[in-house]
Amino acid sequence: MFMTRIASYMLAAALFATLGTSCVSKKKYLSIKASNETLHNKLDECNRALEACRGEKSVQDARIAGLENANQHLKEQVADLNNTNAALLNNVGQMATLSKQEAINLEKSLEQIREQDLRIRTLHDALSKKDSVTLALVVSLKSSLGNLNDTDVVVNVEKSVVFISLSDKMLFSSGSTQLSPRAREVLAKVAIVLNDKPDMEVLVEGHTDNVPIKRDCFKDNWDLSASRAVAITRVLQNDYKVDPARITAGGRSEYVPLATNDTAEGRSTNRRIRIVILPKLDQFYGMIEEGLKMAGENNGGK
Repeated sequence: MFMTRIASYMLAAALFATLGTSCVSKKKYLSIKASNETLHNKLDECNRALEACRGEKSVQDARIAGLENANQHLKEQVADLNNTNAALLNNVGQMATLSKQEAINLEKSLEQIREQDLRIRTLHDALSKKDSVTLALVVSLKSSLGNLNDTDVVVNVEKSVVFISLSDKMLFSSGSTQLSPRAREVLAKVAIVLNDKPDMEVLVEGHTDNVPIKRDCFKDNWDLSASRAVAITRVLQNDYKVDPARITAGGRSEYVPLATNDTAEGRSTNRRIRIVILPKLDQFYGMIEEGLKMAGENNGGK
């Protein structure tokens, strides 16, 4: 669809370029030229939208590939357990002379295999649901923030956890906890997504470089990183009504660098705020326990 629109714009642009070289009035020429510029702008807009779609598709393709690999591994485990189960059941029919105690022990072993199979399938279902929620969260964040071509704001996923990395040069003045207007604009958009996902926990982390702080109001980089995390937390709570019970603010000082501190560029990369969005662990484990309970009730009814 994008390529069709682009081809149409290019054809129209070529037509207008041809008319521009013909004998026409200056007024008409300027009108055609303005139309041509509009078409070029629309073409550029389509190209940007196409690139954004391709990037989003790459993220989703990678996630789907990972889920398919995990699913295949679990299927192989289940197949191995089924083969073992079938072999044991076959042996049961051939062991007519087993003592009563041996028969009981064998039944317990078979029950343990069935329970293990059930746990694997339940865990797979829970992980699939969690990954679906994570993917939906990434899509919501990128949609809210727009197609940002901005190294100061990065949305990413690490080990199925969504995080937003915000550079300190966009957030704060040097050695300060005073937020910039640009920072509030970004946090307002992040807060929309956070408020739409009330079951998610929010961790706000402050990070610094290894240059000692030289201001009397901060004892060291621990103090600065923690104070900046608290400043972000207060804005989310007070200005954008994110439930404070969901938020944890913490300082990481200089001890989790992303780059070397030997260069100005590396130190700039290390000075950042990271907002981590993750499901509540008690709800995740509760989902697994509920699946096991329901499966047990279904097996008991057979």
